[in-house]
Amino acid sequence: MSAKHASRSDLDDDAKAIVGGDRVALGRAITLIESAKPEDQVRAQRLLELLLPRTGKTIRVGISGVPGAGKSTLIDQLGLNLVALGTKVAVLAVDPTSTRSGGSILGDKTRMGRLASEQGAFIRPSPAGDSLGGVTKTTRETIALAEAAGYDVVLVETVGVGQSETAVSNMVDVFVVVGIPGAGDELQGIKRGLLELADVIAVNKADGDQVERANRAAMEYRTALHILAAGNPNWSPEVLTVSARDNTGLDALWTKVEERHAALEKSGGLVARRAEQAVAWMREIFEQRLLAAFKGSKEVGRRWTEMEKKVRSGEMTPTAAAEKLGRLAGIGEG
Repeated sequence: MSAKHASRSDLDDDAKAIVGGDRVALGRAITLIESAKPEDQVRAQRLLELLLPRTGKTIRVGISGVPGAGKSTLIDQLGLNLVALGTKVAVLAVDPTSTRSGGSILGDKTRMGRLASEQGAFIRPSPAGDSLGGVTKTTRETIALAEAAGYDVVLVETVGVGQSETAVSNMVDVFVVVGIPGAGDELQGIKRGLLELADVIAVNKADGDQVERANRAAMEYRTALHILAAGNPNWSPEVLTVSARDNTGLDALWTKVEERHAALEKSGGLVARRAEQAVAWMREIFEQRLLAAFKGSKEVGRRWTEMEKKVRSGEMTPTAAAEKLGRLAGIGEG
């Protein structure tokens, strides 16, 4: 048997193992997808093509919010509640990556210790790298793999540093923003752009002596959202208070998520949203590959460093340097 046929046979075996719920095979496939090696990328795309007919049957939920809002605790408890109902849950938790050292704090399995030990749950931490929105460049593919493996719900936890959470909303069905009581006069901790993406806002830590503050924060969110939604009659986010610590309000939160998902499905909006997301995915892949091919050119690669030095020293403007690199790659005039 040729190496090519053996490779195809291996991919068939991997695809069958993933569909059969083999968590080791799923983890291995995600590692393959995250690899930057060209040969791994080719194999990863072939594997995705084999699995694509098995995808698309989940509820995809994005969960974001300011650091310290208790997203991981909320996901841990929400996941446990869902698993107890017989729902299979995959959590794609994107880790903060240090831009200085390039290191990643892969602590999600510790932060979600109880859920990680459940047979019906799969937690995959991935370094965010330099991608915006607190998601990796391969999060979409990882969602598809988890769906093919038979998970009913995919929760995508983002870094939540307010960069470009649009990236997350472009790959999920329902977007949940986790708020906290007294986040700097309630609303200061969450940027307007993040609120505008929300389908549901869950004010967490509504427990102990924080209950009153949480209720007040929820009222402030409702007022702010009423103002924001004035020009958009089709958008009316739900606001509720929860305590991940005490496991209160999480059933109501999940009911809201299911209601949003069902309404989208009934209206045909879910199909339309996912179709647009697929096109956005294609654009992202094309742009990434175009940039990789561009930087891969020997001449551009050599001049790239030179242009960076000139921009850094103030010898050239960023625009002039970009235009010069573009001309070298045959992009733009002259």
